Amino acid sequence: MFKLSKKAEYALMAARYMALNNHGQCVTAKEISESYNISYELLAKVLQNLVKMGIINSFQGSKGGYNLSKKPEEISLTELISAVEKDYKIISCYEESSTKNDCLHLNFCKIRDPLILVQQKLDKVFQETKLVHII
Repeated sequence: MFKLSKKAEYALMAARYMALNNHGQCVTAKEISESYNISYELLAKVLQNLVKMGIINSFQGSKGGYNLSKKPEEISLTELISAVEKDYKIISCYEESSTKNDCLHLNFCKIRDPLILVQQKLDKVFQETKLVHII
């Protein structure tokens, strides 16, 4: 069954926490990890990816931490998830560019096309759902 990875869950949780709690201030990875009782190490990696993708800002120093780079209504779930998950597709043969030899059943597969439609609907929901909708 399709399930978000821990990295994707942590990205959503961290962004939600920042949207609810920072009020223009920085929050730390430790603060987020303690609030949600989640792995600090994995959260730190997730936050680095969110910074790299420009979704959050990082500040060094004693008053340092993280904050959102955009308003919650401007950040889609797609942005958050794809910042940490390069491929969150429900089937591995989703992309047309995937080599036809990857799957032995591709020539007579009856589920690929319907699942591509499901993936497209899921992509649309993730794109239309903004961070503001989950806070």
